Amino acid sequence: MKLFATVLISLLPLTTLGVDFGPFTITGFAKIEASHASNQCTNCQLNANEARHRPWAEELAQGVPYGTAGTNLTLFQPYIGTKDFDLGGGFKVKGLLSQRWRDGKQDIAGVLYEKNATVLHEDYGLVQMGAFPTRSWSLADYPYGTRLGIADAWASSGAGYGLLTQAVRYGSPLLDVAGGDLYLEATYDAGDSKAKVRKPALFELHAKYVKGPWMVDAVAQSAKNGQAMAWGHGPFIGVTTSAPFAGNIVDGNQQSILMLMARYQLNAKTDLFAGVRHNRWSGNKAVVTGYVAPNYLWNSMFNVDGLDATANKAYSASSTDVSLGAVYRFAPQWNVNTGMVYLGKAGTKNPVERGQSNTMLLNTVGVGYEIQPGFSVYGFAGMVNFDKKGLAPLSMPGHAAFTGVDSRVAKSGNWAGVGLVYTF
Repeated sequence: MKLFATVLISLLPLTTLGVDFGPFTITGFAKIEASHASNQCTNCQLNANEARHRPWAEELAQGVPYGTAGTNLTLFQPYIGTKDFDLGGGFKVKGLLSQRWRDGKQDIAGVLYEKNATVLHEDYGLVQMGAFPTRSWSLADYPYGTRLGIADAWASSGAGYGLLTQAVRYGSPLLDVAGGDLYLEATYDAGDSKAKVRKPALFELHAKYVKGPWMVDAVAQSAKNGQAMAWGHGPFIGVTTSAPFAGNIVDGNQQSILMLMARYQLNAKTDLFAGVRHNRWSGNKAVVTGYVAPNYLWNSMFNVDGLDATANKAYSASSTDVSLGAVYRFAPQWNVNTGMVYLGKAGTKNPVERGQSNTMLLNTVGVGYEIQPGFSVYGFAGMVNFDKKGLAPLSMPGHAAFTGVDSRVAKSGNWAGVGLVYTF
């Protein structure tokens, strides 16, 4: 069970210590950051908080100032897990409950990060049921993003989904392949049970291979009838959340990703990281799903060319994104890191510009110091550059996502800050 447990631990969230409370173990993390960033414009969009693929969200407010501004961030996520209960015959069962709060509010309203039970056996593998994150988001977030200062830009972009609500996952026992350890996993999620017509379905395959200095993660995810989006952190629920559940009048939606990420331990002090992701969206045309005076309700349209709900078209699109980075531990408690995310142009037949011809290049540098096990302080800096001023690349969920720099207002921006994190 030892090797199997080692691989499973590498798939768990960033937690190092724990507090036992009867049959439960409480782990988690708390993080706070403060930074200053250039070219910030929180109110640049005329229709505040409107989704980016609704064409009327493109108009900018006139005369709104933008410039350097301070930002603060707090994250808190506890995990309450049961200890392993021995069922006999080598079988064990455990449960996990977790939620994340961002700046004092639920990170994603109405969606739990973890609410699941797992049965596991060293020889037969594991079965997990309930709510839990996808591998496409969780692994891109940690370790491939967090350690490089690119967690949000890498994990929360692209055509994948991040949080599952009614899922079942099977994980294989650890396999010895070519002198390394191979772990295989398959996940299915049925989305929201209220969807009676456009029934959601998500499939995800994951393979982790560890050999010597190499750790490689491959993820394939294919989903139909979830909300059309380019937000790799988003929940998989249904094609629309409008009330009543209007799946009968909204076209179906499909999107998928193929992702490969790797870490190579160059030596005892240096880790190198790389990732590549191919995204594909079917597109989703605009449809009115209801009316709440004085406004119409619309579906989650994607890559459309017009506003007329009966005549507009939606177009498929595909793009490729890349991440790179390195971590260097120059002293027992010190490390420096650097990361890069490139969101590429998209291929589509849409004759209207929706951001498909734009790109984003984000670079970061950072330094960290471990004050004591589980408690670290860090500093970070970065810059973002868009290929041109205009709509953001299709891989981005919003025009000002990740950095606060709105691509319609400025081609570039930079930031610097400090933070501390406590894992328990």
